[in-house]
Amino acid sequence: MAKKTANKEPKRVTVEIYGVSYPLRTDNDEEYVQSIAKMVDEKMQEVATKTGSFLGNKIAVLAALEIADEYARLKKDYDELVALIDEK
Repeated sequence: MAKKTANKEPKRVTVEIYGVSYPLRTDNDEEYVQSIAKMVDEKMQEVATKTGSFLGNKIAVLAALEIADEYARLKKDYDELVALIDEK
C-alpha cells in the first residue's frame, strides 16, 4: 500500500519517465512516487528495446499493457490465495 504523508495537503513531486519530467501533486511519500515512476520508466525502456520503436506514445501504450497484464496475473493469484485461506 502507498505510504501517505503525515500532512493532508498534497505536495508537488517531479518524476522523470522516458526522458520527460512530470510534475505531480500527491499525498503519497515522495520516495514511493519516485519508485513507481522508476518502475514505469524501466518498463518503457524494456519495451523500447524489445520493439525497436522510438515512438513515445506507442511505447507508453505497450508498457501499460504489460503492466496491466502483470497486475491482472498477480491479482488472480492473490484472489486464489485468499479463497484458499477462506476455505480453511
